[in-house]
Amino acid sequence: MAVVTGGNRGIGLEVCRQLAALGQRVVLTARDPAKARAAAAQLRAEAGAEAALEAFPLDVTSDRGAEALATHLTERYGRVDVLVNNAAITYDTWQRTSTADLGTVRSAGETNLYGPWRVTQALLPLLRASRRPRVVNVSSGAGALADLGAGTPAYSITKLALNGLTLMLARELDSEGILVNAVCPGWVATDMGGAGGRPVAEGAAGVVWAATLPEGGPTGGFFRDGRPIPW
Repeated sequence: MAVVTGGNRGIGLEVCRQLAALGQRVVLTARDPAKARAAAAQLRAEAGAEAALEAFPLDVTSDRGAEALATHLTERYGRVDVLVNNAAITYDTWQRTSTADLGTVRSAGETNLYGPWRVTQALLPLLRASRRPRVVNVSSGAGALADLGAGTPAYSITKLALNGLTLMLARELDSEGILVNAVCPGWVATDMGGAGGRPVAEGAAGVVWAATLPEGGPTGGFFRDGRPIPW
């Protein structure tokens, strides 16, 4: 079974759709309970009664929220096969690094870095109970050292840190068979990405690829469309 954070719209919603189409039981999480329920109902209506989709409220900035999710999953499923850390905020195109509001940067970090870290820690015992555990951190080329510029400082620096977290977790958990990778979906036409990007389904496909890697697949990598990209 798979857990997707920020699953009520955009890339997260499409990742839920594609995982469900592959036969995965999906727990779609979102900060707003009503939006989570509506998104799960939408996907069930599209896919039919055979789709195994469940909504669960989760604010990734909340320790209590992550613990409640872990308790629910333990009682209902006893394991997590796939964790997709997708929830993210603050694509701050209006800021520059030298004048950035650090409160905005700090707020972005709570969701974009500490959120995935918190949720992964909470669900790690359930991932360890899986035969093929996978963690996918939805990152961005904006956080790659090779491409860092002066714009979107809150978003870019928190995605850079998420990449570092990905690599550290991958190295720590490699001996346990838990594959941990970062995926850049590219510029996708979503509420955050804006108009002009490629279809959401194309960006989400790379995330689903990393979520369904076979045994012996890569870990500790940064990918776009299933291909490595520079850190």
